[in-house]
Amino acid sequence: MLEPLFAPSVQHTLDLIGIFVFAISGALLAVRKNFDVFGIAVLAEVTALGGGLFRDLIIGAVPPAAFTDLGYFVTPLLAALLVVFLHPQVERIQLGVNVFDAAGLGLFCVTGTTKAYDYGLGLTQSATLGLATAVGGGVLRDVLANEVPSLLRWDRDLYAVPAIVGATMVVLCIRYDTLTPFTSSLAAITAFVLRLLAMRYHWRAPRAWNRRSTVREE
Repeated sequence: MLEPLFAPSVQHTLDLIGIFVFAISGALLAVRKNFDVFGIAVLAEVTALGGGLFRDLIIGAVPPAAFTDLGYFVTPLLAALLVVFLHPQVERIQLGVNVFDAAGLGLFCVTGTTKAYDYGLGLTQSATLGLATAVGGGVLRDVLANEVPSLLRWDRDLYAVPAIVGATMVVLCIRYDTLTPFTSSLAAITAFVLRLLAMRYHWRAPRAWNRRSTVREE
């Protein structure tokens, strides 16, 4: 069993903050798509809990935390309620939401990786599930909203890559027996900072080399 990143109460609070911010991003997309109140709530729940739910089902941590902790389920509903009534104001603080979203990305790629390893997965598989924990909800959000997932689009700032870096740092620390709360925090901060830099400088992944196409870009 790996040493936890934070004390259980602190970890739980950080999880709820990350879930809340992810839920806001889902609810805002639902508003832009002109969904009704139910659709806004569904997209908020899926965005906030989808990645962790997928991870828990894969590793056999059942029932998943999303169904055993009422706070995990209620928090996205509170975010959806906030967006329903105050979405113009929330839109105006989008930059702040993006910063907290980046923090959630860093936190969840680390906690997802360590939880997967605790349940007996190998290093590569654990890092993969760490990535899925961090970005899975966003993928489900975009699919339900009938959009190409953001992390697959070349014209969007790097999102998955910072999570990959954070998860890779965690498994390297596990491999060399140097995983501590300090190194785990460093991995989360690295993913967080990379995401912020990607947003600030619009870093994007390269497309196919020597790309030639007559197809109109979307």
